[in-house]
Amino acid sequence: MDVAVPEVVTRRVHEQLARGDVGYPDFEAPDPLVAAFETRMAERHGWTPAGGGGRLFTDVIQAFQVLTDLLTEPGDGIALHVPAYPVFLESVHDTGRRVVPIPFGATADELVETWQRERVRLVVVVNPHNPLGRMLDADELRPVADAAAELDLVVLADEIHADLAFDGRRHVPFASLGTDVEDRTVTVTSASKAFNLAGLHCAVAHLGPARVREPLAALPFAYLGGVSTLSRAAAVAAWTEGDPWLAGLVEVLQRNRDTITAWAGEVGVGVVPAEATYLAWLDFAGTSVAADPAGAILERGRVRLSAGPDFTAHTPLDSSTYARLNFGTSPERLAQVLERISSTL
Repeated sequence: MDVAVPEVVTRRVHEQLARGDVGYPDFEAPDPLVAAFETRMAERHGWTPAGGGGRLFTDVIQAFQVLTDLLTEPGDGIALHVPAYPVFLESVHDTGRRVVPIPFGATADELVETWQRERVRLVVVVNPHNPLGRMLDADELRPVADAAAELDLVVLADEIHADLAFDGRRHVPFASLGTDVEDRTVTVTSASKAFNLAGLHCAVAHLGPARVREPLAALPFAYLGGVSTLSRAAAVAAWTEGDPWLAGLVEVLQRNRDTITAWAGEVGVGVVPAEATYLAWLDFAGTSVAADPAGAILERGRVRLSAGPDFTAHTPLDSSTYARLNFGTSPERLAQVLERISSTL
């Protein structure tokens, strides 16, 4: 996002540097970042993770790669909602696995049939969703959970945008659907999106399934690397002291979302108003840039959007008329962005 890091995060990192406290961490259990994660999930999102399942990763994608290696083989299917974050799609393809799209609104029976046929061995649920900005509720998540239970599959729940909910909505952690669901779910999140800390590479996972938790615990400590002392301090500060700043940010992002919705209606661009995140999934079908929206808008308007086809790569789905806009910026900058896009249509 085009916003400053929360002042409290900067202050806590500076304090740690001033103390010279940048050696190897040595904590009494639990790790303060795992504790901050567990408290945040309970107090903000209504889910109390079972103790002993916390583990740090550098980011969500590292956790995904670890699960891919642990639970699947080349040729296996990995199911996720498409369009999807391109790094997921490329990671599936590059490791010789296959993307199996999850249709929004599919029933549990439909998912079971498809997943059996496509030899799915891992399910990924990104909620809130990137790029659609959808917040899936319990009724939408339940068919995925039921299908995973019937086929005894692990679910990776990427909930990294959970703190960026609009219109008073409340995020539903996938693992909160029940103890049986938690026992097959790896929940991964981070302060990186909501607090603009992505470059610090610090994520937390709750490992519900013993088939994941036990093999990872048996690995040498250094095998997967770890997060830095300063990134841990930044994340703890964000989650324990950053909510006043976050509330102000969400207000700005929600206004930006409303601005984009109104603008899209005026210029003939399709959009479903985001329910969370700072991302807008724009459909330029019927405009003069429909053949290559991101390319044409960059060339003519000097605005860089994420190209739609990247979000359906390695699938039969077509998103060629789409592009993703990041609206994590000031209202003034967003107005300039939309004016430039309008000039290309």
